[in-house]
Amino acid sequence: MTVKTDRLITLFGGGGFVGRYVAQALLAGGARVRIAQRQPRDAWFLKPLGGLGQTQFIAADVTKPTSVARAVAGANGVVNLVGAFDNMAALHVAGARAIAEAASAAGVGALVHISAIGADPESPSNYGRAVLAAFPRATILRPSLMFGPEDQFTNRFAAMIASAPVLPVLRGGTRFQPAYVKDVAAAAVGALADPHAHAGRTYELGGPDVLTMREIYRWLGQTIGREPAMIDLPDAVGGMIAALGFLPGAPITMDQWRMLARDNVVSPGAAGFAAFGIDPTPMATAAPTWLVRYRRHGRFTKRQTA
Repeated sequence: MTVKTDRLITLFGGGGFVGRYVAQALLAGGARVRIAQRQPRDAWFLKPLGGLGQTQFIAADVTKPTSVARAVAGANGVVNLVGAFDNMAALHVAGARAIAEAASAAGVGALVHISAIGADPESPSNYGRAVLAAFPRATILRPSLMFGPEDQFTNRFAAMIASAPVLPVLRGGTRFQPAYVKDVAAAAVGALADPHAHAGRTYELGGPDVLTMREIYRWLGQTIGREPAMIDLPDAVGGMIAALGFLPGAPITMDQWRMLARDNVVSPGAAGFAAFGIDPTPMATAAPTWLVRYRRHGRFTKRQTA
């Protein structure tokens, strides 16, 4: 399903990891896309994906409501893709609320907010709650860890495995349900294309495989032909690493560390990819195409199999 031709969709954080795929899908379907972020030039790489005048760029800071209002003016739909582990309250709560309020005031027809399964529904950082309070018809997408060619997930850990004979494992038993970024982008476009069907609903987006962190490390090692020794670190050490950030590749903030404390999988009975007619992509199907560069001799190395 695609958004109607010539509809204008504002993407906050459209030049980011997920945003580039949402933009690509929208542009391919004929929609006009307005990329809104603090440094628009960081998203100029998206220009060749659309036709002449199909892509717009505007400076916007979600902590500044006036700039947010300018970015949503005249838009038919809005997607909030802003995400960071720094200054989470300002970006994910106040910023998300500012976008929802601006979208409501501007009479925008559809709002899609991308959160995460790891966002605790009982905590003050329940991002979706602030959005729905201001824009009750919003669609909330909560993906598990996302993987894709530019990710900081498979690439980060594959690089660690490729360079270290010993791999420290933090909370290796925590379970994840990795979702392909292109599938998440397709769900966002589907929500924009049929806002009435998805209004006010929350979807948890997980891939077909449930893996522990330790199993993910093992799979990555096998995929790039390396098998480093893995050492499980006790929580006391892991918490100190998170607080001080002195171990390369370890969580660098306490928020990331806390997210590892709970499983990052789709809740039983939760609506997900199926609501958009999407058959989620296994990590083993897509990831080897970009992980090849971490093998000892690149694509000329015989791939290891489990």
